[in-house]
Amino acid sequence: MISEAELIVDRRKLKRRVTFWRILAVVLGIATVAALLWSQGWTGGDQIARVRIDGLITGDQKTMDLLKRVEREDRVKAVILRIDSPGGTTAGSEAVYDAVRKISEKKPVVAVMDTVAASGGYITALAADRIVARGNTITGSIGVIFSMPEFSKLLATVGVQMEELKSGDLKAEPSPYKPMTEKARAASMELVMDGFAWFKGLVAERRNLPMPTVDVLSDGRVYTGRQAVANRLIDELGDEGTAIAWMEKDKGVAARLPIRDWEPEREGEGFGLGFSAADLVLKSLGLKGFQEAAQRAQLDGLLVLWHPAQ
Repeated sequence: MISEAELIVDRRKLKRRVTFWRILAVVLGIATVAALLWSQGWTGGDQIARVRIDGLITGDQKTMDLLKRVEREDRVKAVILRIDSPGGTTAGSEAVYDAVRKISEKKPVVAVMDTVAASGGYITALAADRIVARGNTITGSIGVIFSMPEFSKLLATVGVQMEELKSGDLKAEPSPYKPMTEKARAASMELVMDGFAWFKGLVAERRNLPMPTVDVLSDGRVYTGRQAVANRLIDELGDEGTAIAWMEKDKGVAARLPIRDWEPEREGEGFGLGFSAADLVLKSLGLKGFQEAAQRAQLDGLLVLWHPAQ
C-alpha cells in the first residue's frame, strides 16, 4: 500500500513534469512567433531590407505582396535587391520593375547582381537607383523572345490530324499543330518588336544612354560585369558592401543599420505536399535543374529570358 508520503512525492514529480512541458510549450510558441516575425521583416527598429529575386521572374502574387510590404514599411530605410535570375516573362518582369520603382520613390534601392541577372533579371535591376555586379556576373541579354513547339511532322508520323474551326485567320496562332503561316509569323513578330521597343526604352531612360547606343547593345548578347560597366549598363563592380557604402555616401543611409532578409510567405515549405515536397526530393537527388527546365517549359507569352531552352 502506497503511503501518504509517497503520494506527495509522486504529486510533486508530476507537477514538475507538467510545469516543464508548459514552459517548453511557451518557449516554442515564442520562438515560432519570433521566427515568423523575423521572416516577415517585423524586427523592431530601422533597418535595410534585403530582398532576393531568384529564379524565373513571373510577377507571382507572393513576390508582388512582398515588394508591397517593403514599400509600406516605414522602418525599412533602404533596400538591397539581390538578383540571381535569367529572366522570365515580359509581363512578370514589368510588374516587378514597376513595384521596385514604387519602392524607390520612398527609399533608396540598390541592385546587387549575383551569378546571373540577365534579360528580365536586368529589367529588375534597371528599376533600382544603382546597379552593382561582380566582375564575372552575367547580365545584359537585352531582347524579347516568343517561342512555341511545332508538332505537325510528329502528328503525321503517328497518323493524327488536328482539325480547327476558328473565327479568324490569326485566332490561336501560331499553332503547334501546323507550320507557321507568314501572316501568323508577321503578327507574332509585331508582338516581339513591341516588347523589344519597351525594353530598349527602359535601358535608354534608366541608364541615360542614347538610343543608337542602346540599339548596338541590344542584339541579345550577354555581358560580364566588367563589360557591362564599360558599356554603362551598370554602375560599378562590387558586392553588398559596395551598395551600402553608396547608400551612406549618396543617400545618407546609416551604414550601421542592420540588414534584414525579407521573404515572401511560403506555405508548407520543407514538409508540405505538392511542389514543396517535390522541391525537397529533387534537391536531395541533385535534379534541381530538371525542375527549373520544366518550369521554363510552362512559361507562356513573350519572354525576356536568357537561355530559355536550357
